[in-house]
Amino acid sequence: MTAKKKDESMSKSNGSYEPKPEHKFSFGLWTLGNRGRDPFGDAVRRTMPPNEIASVLGEIGAWGVNLHDNDLVPIDATPAERDRIVREFKKACQQAGIVVPMATVSLFFHPVFRDGAFTANDPEVRAYALQKTLRAMDLGAELGAKIFVLWGGREGVETDACRRADEAVKRLRGAVNYLCEYNIARGYKYRFALEAKPNEPRGDIYMATTGHYLGFIPTLDHPEMVGVNPEVAHEQMAGLNFMHGVAQAWEAGKLFHIDLNDQAPGRYDQDLRFGSNNPKSAFWLVKFLEDVAYDGSRHFDAHAYRTEDYDGVKDFARGCMRTYLILKEKAARWNADAEIQAILKEISAARPGTPKTGKYSAKGTETLLSHAFDKDAIMEKRLPYEKLDQLTIDILLGVR
Repeated sequence: MTAKKKDESMSKSNGSYEPKPEHKFSFGLWTLGNRGRDPFGDAVRRTMPPNEIASVLGEIGAWGVNLHDNDLVPIDATPAERDRIVREFKKACQQAGIVVPMATVSLFFHPVFRDGAFTANDPEVRAYALQKTLRAMDLGAELGAKIFVLWGGREGVETDACRRADEAVKRLRGAVNYLCEYNIARGYKYRFALEAKPNEPRGDIYMATTGHYLGFIPTLDHPEMVGVNPEVAHEQMAGLNFMHGVAQAWEAGKLFHIDLNDQAPGRYDQDLRFGSNNPKSAFWLVKFLEDVAYDGSRHFDAHAYRTEDYDGVKDFARGCMRTYLILKEKAARWNADAEIQAILKEISAARPGTPKTGKYSAKGTETLLSHAFDKDAIMEKRLPYEKLDQLTIDILLGVR
């Protein structure tokens, strides 16, 4: 290939990684607005107002912006101040060409929630948490959001002496049921997405994994209204395979939203740029989402390194979207690779005479029980997973 043709090819390829509205990439106000504060050091970046964040997201090609109630409206704002802020933010989003697909509520930042919100021992705290959430639902609906995420960051313990864990589950169920009834009464048509995390900021959080919530949802009064919002970092903190949890949620019809970032397993919640730490696991996640035609937001719940200024924050946000699109292209290449598909066909093929084991029937069971399996012959079939995995690596590293 000549240098000119190579440059043209690279230019075309780079263009394919530009975000478009149909990709449904979204960021939270809290992500671009993160000031780099951590437990050991103060903020390194100035406060970026919500209207400015909306403008930046429009500039870099994002589709949507999500928010906690107090990301936009200060917790002690008067009704008049609230209405002015919302009016100006709606205008900023319109000018930037972005939408608000999801809203959520902060039940973790203010010290009043030091013992939890919906599960707190103090009935007044539980009542305030409900009131605050109802008002956050009003706010999200006014902005056009159709997904409402609930993350119980303080719904946990440092010592189980404080309450019985089953009582906490009952309190949480009562709160979610209440929110569903309010959703019906107001005609908001929200789908609630519950977000799990094993620990941090509490020593232990009650709903530690996506699987915990998938077990909890069928116990609700309106389970059809409630799904999950899995987050990469939260599952990987516990050393779990995130894509497997996402797949279970999808198969159950409960993947209402998703939070994309990256994480080193076993560490604190890092919220790294998507695909920056575990590109292979990010590849399998993107491949799954694209293979099943997931049509929800690809929401990036991450933030830039503390070393960055706001030009670096833009680099971070662009990088999240670019990596997703690169991995989407790699997934399409994997699916089209003749050798990979031949291996998949080979390892899934049944030997002649293998009994069918689909739906139960008396006749099929009689055939199954009477069949003589030749275990030695079965063991002769190769399972070339080493080769399959290396072909995947070759694609990811750009040599295939």
